[in-house]
Amino acid sequence: MTDRTTAVTAPGQQRAGAPALDRRLVPPMVIGSVLNPINSTVIAVALVPIGAALGASPAQTAWLVSALYLATALGQPVVGRLIDLFGPRRLFLVGTGLVGVAGVVGTLAPDLGTLIAARVVLGFGTCAGYPAAMALLRAESRRTGQDSPAGVLTLLAVANQTVAVVGPLLGGLLTGLGGWRATFALNVPLSVLALTLGALRLPRTPPQERSATGPGPLRRIDLPGMALFAALLLSLLLFLMHPHPDRWYLPLLTLAAAVAFTARERRAEQPFIDVKVLGGNAPLLATYARALAAYVVAYAFLYGFAQWTEEGFGLSPLQAGLVQAPTFLVGIGVSVLAGRRGGIRATLLVGAAGQIAACLLMLALGVHSPLWVLLVLAVLFGVPQGANGLALQNSVYLQSDPARTGSSAGLLRTFAYLGSMVASAATAAAYGPHAGTAGMHQLAWIMLGAAVLFLLLTAFDRALRTLRAPAAAARA
Repeated sequence: MTDRTTAVTAPGQQRAGAPALDRRLVPPMVIGSVLNPINSTVIAVALVPIGAALGASPAQTAWLVSALYLATALGQPVVGRLIDLFGPRRLFLVGTGLVGVAGVVGTLAPDLGTLIAARVVLGFGTCAGYPAAMALLRAESRRTGQDSPAGVLTLLAVANQTVAVVGPLLGGLLTGLGGWRATFALNVPLSVLALTLGALRLPRTPPQERSATGPGPLRRIDLPGMALFAALLLSLLLFLMHPHPDRWYLPLLTLAAAVAFTARERRAEQPFIDVKVLGGNAPLLATYARALAAYVVAYAFLYGFAQWTEEGFGLSPLQAGLVQAPTFLVGIGVSVLAGRRGGIRATLLVGAAGQIAACLLMLALGVHSPLWVLLVLAVLFGVPQGANGLALQNSVYLQSDPARTGSSAGLLRTFAYLGSMVASAATAAAYGPHAGTAGMHQLAWIMLGAAVLFLLLTAFDRALRTLRAPAAAARA
């Protein structure tokens, strides 16, 4: 177990003889950041078998998707802020431990309610991995005196794409060999691996002492702000999951919580989210808006299209996973190419074009379409899968306050999960009790609208014209 601490230098300052990035940190960073996406993709092809085993409709099993992202959307910025205050190691270990607990509960779950509870725990457990990785990269940049994270941002994106390739295939394989419970049991060895790597390799962060001019770290935890933020998100997400006129009170609660949260954060000495700074950072806000639109499309395809290939097109869970594999294989290649070129705006425009083309093709599909057309669709969706994730991640790294890297990265994931919640609600509304072709086409229209919005947000954002990925900036 290492006792190494992270030294601090001014950002961008190159120290003589400064060491390179500590490569021992890369394995725990990667495994921690992929815990959430692997659980997203593994369960995608297990939803239909779970519904059949527990007598649940697609609208009911959609809660397994919603529960994970509800918990993660709430937890990501909170855990990210705690990482900013206390360092990544402790939060990483607690989070990955919860992943193992969720795996055991899900494996033994007797009913859908217990499964949903396990997914909630899993959502909170996977909160720490990504903001911890981003915070570690920022700390290593200060320690080495180098602005560029030496390609690790690209590695994280490629790792997520690789996991996304394996996820649907692994989900179908596990479901075929051991039933849907095996998709939950998978989290136990993953948790053990992450805990071991984290305990052995992540640096201990020296405790922050109270200074003469400010409070200590415990006093800097804005509990009222966190509670109001949770109320805001919870009421919003509950409405998005089941938008209906008889739930009119939820948008009102969201509005009231938003007003109270903004007022609280503007007055707080140590705000959970500095709304004054964030409100003045229009480029970062635009990045979050793009993330919301992009992930509406991505998650609607991941879950909605997968359900149609099984129920509407008649594929098995393993076959459905194989159909989606080209998406993530192409995504890996696009991520690698985009990481080398470094142009964030160009990468986002390529992703926007890929989304629109894929949604248009999706509108042309039917039960009599040849299988190769489904594979072409999967290839098309691979372009935005690889381009958007990397470009959005690099944007946040460059546009955020260095002192709030963890919480800024957490907010990126929160907006992504808001997109997933919109996608989940749209999928449930479009399909109802059966994932048929008509419902799939309704879903495709919603996805197309989000894709066009993403294009507009990118094309008219002037701040993107001069933004370059860290690795590319270092080469320039």
